[in-house]
Amino acid sequence: MTGSAVHSDAEGIHGVLSGLELPCHLVRNGGRLGMCHEPPPGAQVLATAGAMPPQALGDSGFLRRHDVRLPYMAGAMAGGIAGTRLVAALSRAGCLAVFGAAGLPERRIDAALGELARELGDGPYACNLIHSPMAPHLERTVVDLCLRHRVRCVEASAFVQVTPELVRYRLAGLRLDRTGGVCAGHRVIGKVSREETAEMFLRPAPEELVQLLRQQGLVTAEQAELARRVPLSDAVTVESDSGGHTDRRPLAVLLPTLARLRARVAREYGDGMPPVHLGAAGGIGSPHAVAAAFALGADYVVSGSVNQATVEADTSAAVKRLLAGAGIADCVMAPAADMFEQGIQVQVLGRGTMFAARAGLLLRLYHDYGGLDELPEAERRRLEDRVLRRSLERTWEETAAYLKEYHPDWLARAERDPKHKMAMVFRWYLGMTSRWAVSGDADRATDWQVWCGPAMGAFNAWTAGTALAAPGNRRAADVAGHLMRGAAYLTRTGHLRATGVRIPAACADYRLPPP
Repeated sequence: MTGSAVHSDAEGIHGVLSGLELPCHLVRNGGRLGMCHEPPPGAQVLATAGAMPPQALGDSGFLRRHDVRLPYMAGAMAGGIAGTRLVAALSRAGCLAVFGAAGLPERRIDAALGELARELGDGPYACNLIHSPMAPHLERTVVDLCLRHRVRCVEASAFVQVTPELVRYRLAGLRLDRTGGVCAGHRVIGKVSREETAEMFLRPAPEELVQLLRQQGLVTAEQAELARRVPLSDAVTVESDSGGHTDRRPLAVLLPTLARLRARVAREYGDGMPPVHLGAAGGIGSPHAVAAAFALGADYVVSGSVNQATVEADTSAAVKRLLAGAGIADCVMAPAADMFEQGIQVQVLGRGTMFAARAGLLLRLYHDYGGLDELPEAERRRLEDRVLRRSLERTWEETAAYLKEYHPDWLARAERDPKHKMAMVFRWYLGMTSRWAVSGDADRATDWQVWCGPAMGAFNAWTAGTALAAPGNRRAADVAGHLMRGAAYLTRTGHLRATGVRIPAACADYRLPPP
């Protein structure tokens, strides 16, 4: 296709629109309307849309700060589902991906971060740092490992308050550059769904925590001083209706609200404070969603559920097949393993598994009874036969052994508090269900806990009948590339429509490769 060729047919027009790296023009040439990249001599230009490569979406400052080619991030999936293969594949494709450290033992995190450091060097990647109010030593362990392996970025998730470990990581990377400015060697990306938690990431670290770390010798006097000149985070990801932990807030409401909050906080500090980028997460499963997020003002987008169904995700092939068959209404809410007692829920795949119903039974029993010994015989049999598939005594033995090694204080409490003991036993089931899914344990298939949001169904609908319909063809870098190119295509056609250009129906959407 030559640049000056004018195309009036649907295929030719689609080809011009798809050339995102070049401008496109609607022209009248010899009395005929058509589209081209370069108007031929004598043609009348009626409308123009500039080049729209995918990297032009979002904010170029995000690309520079994180050394990526695309304003695209793959969020962490706990339990190592977002493992080293996924992170490395996206890093090499110029995207920022987060290793899913939450729920993993220290030795696995240590090995994974060492592998990423060797394979990627200074390439872009991050590690998840999840807030652990009931076990703060877990935060300390992850921060220690990130510092040991020189991880330059963490995704801070589920934080409802600023903790010393989060501040320690941020401050340990601060230094003056040659111009007297502050260089933040350790980048923090906060993941939030509420204004109050967003604000703590938009402001500098709390002075009392900074001074505490200074007194403990964990940061230098210079770092403590520089902490006043930078926000706690470099970016804030606005999480709407996502898989796993979610407040299920609509992105179209939440993102503009937090954008206004960011602007207000920025005005307080003036031009001397580095800008905080704003990302959009939850529901990012189609080019339409990506384009909409950028139209709302996002500086970058964050995908989640769709990555769990990719070749590189560290979960079982059977789970990937389940995910590839999910629709947008196939997600349900179920009790969360890590905050079971508080009644916190996570969004999971409902199709093909009984996990949500069985986890709901556990929550009901926990609310209705004071301990395992209070359970009526019928409830006990139902619990042992249909959910645990083992005796309560055996389940407690395994649970106690785990607690003795990793949480001895929880074990001591469980031995004197029947209600807490019940919670620990029920947590055994909730924790194991995600492991059975990852390993593809066929004997426990009806118990699989698969974190998933409606973005998965949107992705499946978009890719139906194309090469990406089959799980074996869903490579993470290809998924990212097509989502971003599709969003750029829709943004370009949107610009043309805004000037009054009628786009033929056959050219309305970006096209995926055929099967």
